[in-house]
Amino acid sequence: MKHRFEASKNSSPFQGMFLSVACSLAVVVCFWFGTSFVSDKTDEQEIQTLHRAVNRGIIHCYAIEGSYPESLQYLKDYYGLTYDEQKYFIDYQVLGSNILPDVTIIDRRNRP
Repeated sequence: MKHRFEASKNSSPFQGMFLSVACSLAVVVCFWFGTSFVSDKTDEQEIQTLHRAVNRGIIHCYAIEGSYPESLQYLKDYYGLTYDEQKYFIDYQVLGSNILPDVTIIDRRNRP
């Protein structure tokens, strides 16, 4: 008769340790992927927020002055636009005083 709490002859003391290490590694990998995913989503939201702020400044300028700002610096100087210039590059292309400027925001950290 076999007792429940007796170790079998075929079991190895390393078998339980291997299972523990494998489970721990799985938890660490899941945590790493989770934080990476959250970080990517946060970066996307920062770019969207910056894009909305730039567009809000452009529209505000047009509503007050009757023409779109001639440069990004104009938005910074007169409409309080601030952002981390080390983190983001904003390409601001003026197409005319009565045509909405083309704005492209590039995350400098993700460039190869």
